[in-house]
Amino acid sequence: MQWDVAIAGYTRHLASDRGFSEHTLRAYRGDLVDLARFAELTGAEDVATIDLELLRDWLWRGSGSGLAMSTLGRHAAAARGFTKWLVATGVVAADPGARLKAPRPDQHLPRVLSRGQIDRILDGLAAHAETGDPVAVRDLAIVELLYASAIRVSELAGLRVGDLDRSRLTVRVLGKGNKERIVPFGVPAARAIEAYLSDARPALLDAAHSPGRESAVMFLGARGGAITTRTIYEIVATLLNELPGTGPSGPHALRHTAATHLLDGGADLRAVQELLGHASLSTTQIYTHVSAERLKQSYAMAHPRA
Repeated sequence: MQWDVAIAGYTRHLASDRGFSEHTLRAYRGDLVDLARFAELTGAEDVATIDLELLRDWLWRGSGSGLAMSTLGRHAAAARGFTKWLVATGVVAADPGARLKAPRPDQHLPRVLSRGQIDRILDGLAAHAETGDPVAVRDLAIVELLYASAIRVSELAGLRVGDLDRSRLTVRVLGKGNKERIVPFGVPAARAIEAYLSDARPALLDAAHSPGRESAVMFLGARGGAITTRTIYEIVATLLNELPGTGPSGPHALRHTAATHLLDGGADLRAVQELLGHASLSTTQIYTHVSAERLKQSYAMAHPRA
């Protein structure tokens, strides 16, 4: 369903079934039109492609551009009501807005982990993987690849073994709007992936007593089937919930972290845009705000006359 058709249907529902005032209808309609424009820039031209990641990115963009907290709260409420209606009318099967929250006053920017925090997470996963537990080896490969490539959780869950170019250290991903891109990853991620493919993945298939099952899928669940985005979310959330700091604790935090660390290290904004698969440079520019904010925080802590 196209965005304009869905928004029109939802506002009719609010007017006839919920009795919303014309003023509220205009506000909600304006919020959803803004969401639709943002979604279309990312390649999500149909409301069936809406997900929590898209909604959070939309709110974070608004937060980074200085929208008032009351406006962000209304944005979140409009999106939650809209996605709930999409489920009720059968347009989508699951409600992507159910866990959407407006940024808190102290959370204007995406959550970004420090280099030390990332190192501690990966060192802990590596130590667990050394036990030979196939699931631990898989989890290390998942987190290494998420941080190394900054791909979306849906893109990672959809990977096939054939999407990897192990000699060039690149992976082919299918992003929003069915747009394909080639993304590089580093040597540590390559080592973790090699260990997973050579030992852990065959073991997961064997444990499921289904040799060859889901043979094309890159990452497998404990029963040998294709891993789900929920499982990946739980893996990352468990790790991030143990760290200090506020903000979302799902896989998207690793994407934000990777993008910010690239810019902190001197990467070109256009190159980061290409890596992330953003259709618009304005979407990527949120990370320049993150880098600037981190610089200000470091200055305030370190400069004697800050």
